[in-house]
Amino acid sequence: MNKAILLIQCPDQKGIVAAVSKFLYFYNGNILEVDQHVDEEMGLFFMRAAWELDSFSLTKDEIAPKFQAEVGLGFGMEFKLYFNFPRPRMAIFVSKLSHCLFDILGRHHAGQLEVDVPLVISNHNELQPIVEAFGIPFYHVPLTAGNKATAEARQLELLKVHGVDFVVLARYMQIISAEFIRNFPNRIINIHHSFLPAFVGAKPYHAAYERGVKIIGATAHYVTEELDAGPIIEQEVARVRHHNTIAELVQIGQDVEKVTLSKAIKYHIDRKVMAFRNKTIIFY
Repeated sequence: MNKAILLIQCPDQKGIVAAVSKFLYFYNGNILEVDQHVDEEMGLFFMRAAWELDSFSLTKDEIAPKFQAEVGLGFGMEFKLYFNFPRPRMAIFVSKLSHCLFDILGRHHAGQLEVDVPLVISNHNELQPIVEAFGIPFYHVPLTAGNKATAEARQLELLKVHGVDFVVLARYMQIISAEFIRNFPNRIINIHHSFLPAFVGAKPYHAAYERGVKIIGATAHYVTEELDAGPIIEQEVARVRHHNTIAELVQIGQDVEKVTLSKAIKYHIDRKVMAFRNKTIIFY
């Protein structure tokens, strides 16, 4: 089914839902989903509306200007219009850990993610056989402290050539530069190996073990210039017990990471995420 998705943000006021619904009805739109949220502290209204395009009397190019003139201007709206075709193109960045990569490629192969994966980029070559087994091009871009700018320029070139819409860091163990992030604002999804804010450093599970924690978790978020502080898309936790070893904590944690990241990717693909300032509204 061909459908359009409208994400709306504006000052909260009467008549918004009625006006949007009337617009879609007038042009013969079959509404599939509508959800809204009011942030009372900021006085802001957020809305997601999806409708079937096959019977809609406006062309794709006519929708945004018509909506702006007939609805948006009157309510002071900021809005974005998306379509579920062609499918978004997702690049995956990895290092050496394979659990998130396997999960994403498996879900994609099973048809669970409505997205194209034109390439995988890694700063190591260990995972190349896995990626190529799924029939996806693999690019090894070595990265060191001395060649970071050159390596990122090569990565950006590859993303441009392959027409990539957004990037997923599937345990890519490198810090992304501010210049790189500016090319994909709120379009780089990272999976963090803890329930933020939590234990920092290279060995979070060891620190969690020493503290005797009862839950561990993972956080998927958009990447911003402030490290691990971008808008959160999804979080999951799992219970652990005092008898769990560090190896068991790692396994449990990696399972949570996979589920959390896949959910975040799905929300992003389905245009169910609205990022505002440093938080998100998720239309589940």
